[in-house]
Amino acid sequence: MHNTADLNPMIERALLLGAETPKTKRPEAKALLEELEELVANLGIGVVGKEIAKARDPNPALLFGKGKVQEILDLAVKLKADSIIFDEPLSPAQQRNWDREAGGKLLIIDRQEIILDIFNSRAATKEASLQVELARLEYELPRMKRAWTHLDRQRGGGAVQRDAGETQLEMDQRMIRGRISKLKKELVEVVRHRDTQRKRRMKVPLPSAAIVGYTNAGKSSLLNLLSDADVMAEDKLFATLDPTTRRMDLPSGQTLLLTDTVGFIRRLPHRLVEAFKATLEEAIVSTFLIHLIDASSPDAEAHYATTMKVLTELNAEKKDILVVFNKIDMVSDPTRLAILKSEYPDCLFVSVKSGEGIEDLLTRCEKKLESFARPMVLLIPHERYDVINRLHEAGAISSKEITDEGVLIKGNIPNRLVEGVEEYHTKAIAYQ
Repeated sequence: MHNTADLNPMIERALLLGAETPKTKRPEAKALLEELEELVANLGIGVVGKEIAKARDPNPALLFGKGKVQEILDLAVKLKADSIIFDEPLSPAQQRNWDREAGGKLLIIDRQEIILDIFNSRAATKEASLQVELARLEYELPRMKRAWTHLDRQRGGGAVQRDAGETQLEMDQRMIRGRISKLKKELVEVVRHRDTQRKRRMKVPLPSAAIVGYTNAGKSSLLNLLSDADVMAEDKLFATLDPTTRRMDLPSGQTLLLTDTVGFIRRLPHRLVEAFKATLEEAIVSTFLIHLIDASSPDAEAHYATTMKVLTELNAEKKDILVVFNKIDMVSDPTRLAILKSEYPDCLFVSVKSGEGIEDLLTRCEKKLESFARPMVLLIPHERYDVINRLHEAGAISSKEITDEGVLIKGNIPNRLVEGVEEYHTKAIAYQ
């Protein structure tokens, strides 16, 4: 495997290669290739050309036929490219075969490898670093023979040296398998720690919402706006890898825990979905989801489908989901916006940047919590401050007034607490 993070100074001129297949039609292949260009730009790699090649019957050895392979290699030479980056995922055997066809003169990389390197550069916490390293090693293990083929070629390929190489290869594979096993055990501890934190929160169960969506949809910006947080919100792919949870108060006074999650992307390597399950668990256990979509993207519908596909892999697709189209201020064509609104009539359309539609979003969030809590007015005796403290801990109090008869409280009382305060509700009605 080529580590593009290490090879960045060497990779200066990349030819991006997409594939038009029976499953991937040309318009989709073009959109994916443009997305790959953005991914590559995140690693500081220059692009000298983009090409979509037809693969009517994908060749298991090289993806394309021999003639097309030679055309692509000739184009790379003409453009003075030092690498070919495939949008299609390449199997270890296909990468080795392309290496052989290129005669070692070009680096052969695929989309998965680029995404892994971006994730690696964004990992800021121990948890994210463990998850990325696990995904990288699982990607690298079946490709190690390819790396040793390069070493054999450099040595001259003598029989004794090849035997030595094979022995070293086996040792390296064993070492990587050991590291993978260790990482999985460490991640089990991370999950256990996260469960402990969650159980601590659940002692005072508050409703929660996880913001999910395609990368760069504005999830961190929404979290910052709603909770006055200062989470990094940059206009780049995968700016957020670690879940961030903040507490916010809805207009009614109801408290909501809001979590930002890692962004999804088309053709996200499955091993990353697996590796990031600990992170994405916040989406699974939340009261409801806010699915944020970039309305200004021409591929908004595809982004919606991609996120739903990943949520399905996480068994979270049946959760209560509030779909929100963001960046409506950046949609230049009014017809485009009208089409989206007609296709998604039950969805919200907002601009986190301008604030348009945010009040409607907050109202819808409160409506989502109706099954979680009941609006009530309570008159609690002065000697029962233990009840008042319990309501405070649950974020259930929106207003409070001291009276001679007791403390008059208005709030959204979690269903689990309703039975215990029902008598005070009756007294409040009598008081009013």
